[in-house]
Amino acid sequence: MATRPFDFRNTAGRTLSGALETGEASPGTWAVFVHCFTCDKTSLAATRISRALAGLGIGVLRFDFTGLGESEGEFGTGLSGDAADVACAVRAMAAAGMPPGLLIGHSFGGAAVLAAAGALETVVAVAVIGTPFDADHVLAHLGPQLDGVEPGRRIPVSIAGRSFELGADFVDDLRSHNQGDRIAGLERALLILHSPVDDIVSIDNAAAIFQAARHPKSFVSLDQASHLLTGKADSDYAAAVIAAWASRYVSGVPVGTGEAPAPAEGLRVEETRAGTFQVRVTTDSGSFFADEPVSVGGLGSGPTPYDLLSAGLGACTAMTCRLYADRKGWPLERVVVEVGHVAKTASAPDRFTRRVGFEGLLDETQQARLFEMADRCPVHRTLTESATVETERLGHGASKEGVPDCPEDHRDRMEDQCQAQDDPS
Repeated sequence: MATRPFDFRNTAGRTLSGALETGEASPGTWAVFVHCFTCDKTSLAATRISRALAGLGIGVLRFDFTGLGESEGEFGTGLSGDAADVACAVRAMAAAGMPPGLLIGHSFGGAAVLAAAGALETVVAVAVIGTPFDADHVLAHLGPQLDGVEPGRRIPVSIAGRSFELGADFVDDLRSHNQGDRIAGLERALLILHSPVDDIVSIDNAAAIFQAARHPKSFVSLDQASHLLTGKADSDYAAAVIAAWASRYVSGVPVGTGEAPAPAEGLRVEETRAGTFQVRVTTDSGSFFADEPVSVGGLGSGPTPYDLLSAGLGACTAMTCRLYADRKGWPLERVVVEVGHVAKTASAPDRFTRRVGFEGLLDETQQARLFEMADRCPVHRTLTESATVETERLGHGASKEGVPDCPEDHRDRMEDQCQAQDDPS
């Protein structure tokens, strides 16, 4: 499972620490997971659900709120600060070409998600797990610890065995929010997951959220699960339910196993519906995004179509030269190819510029021969000679007879070129 850092700034300019789960293949869409009040991004629920969703084709950012875990700043600004952090996370993801369509909040993190989602344009669906209906629900676990605290003063408090410094401003902020009105005006698809035996946030909260929300809304019982979802089976189940539910509302969520269907032959290209141009390319060896730059309305999340065409020429050149040199036993250590493309004009066709470098103890004759082989690689010949494209309708279960298996066919053509040019000596 691929996990990499993804840090971003909050509204105060502090760096918040995030971990991005992407799975083994390129995600079809993106989500943000928001942890509970006494947790951070390393909690069992945050880690397990995020990784399970990544395995189902949904890339997930989990991050530490301000002042928690590895994030900078001072914790305890209340629901307003948490909701602002969620908004910053979503916008940072979008700016990086990974716009989240789904928000997932656990416990008080669910309250932050409900508070933030309505103002986030990319978000179309929200899932909350064990979430309180009222923002000030957390005050019940503080008891009298903050009673009578002077404005501006912060004192140490203990919640679920963890110590924090909170003040009167924290209490005032929690009491200032009307979550009921927010939920009623959410205008996002909503999934509520809750355990009927939750002893931290009772199941009554799920009922209140469901009653306040407007359709489309759904409820799923996490039967016998603890509030913190410490059981792996419970986290995996929650992730599977969220993924299946989200596939109805969020573009790019794979249905079923979470993996893009492998093409029968050749490769498959399909829209993700994230941005205007982004597509997912699936081959026998994996998948990746192709896109257009931000400057022309894309997300900049992958190579452009002409980048891919140039890459094909460069890759084929390097492979053909490598194959020929190995067959001859020449000391070629590395091939480097740079390819540029100039679009056609009214008076000139498309032009590809190729610069080829060979590393190793090669003499001038050997290098000249390898340059000749570069012009004889299969993709070069395809671009400079002739090719036809046959188009047919792709239906369910449609076969594509006559489309060769790409890797083996490509290698055969390179072998043919090497043998044709190989001299008897």
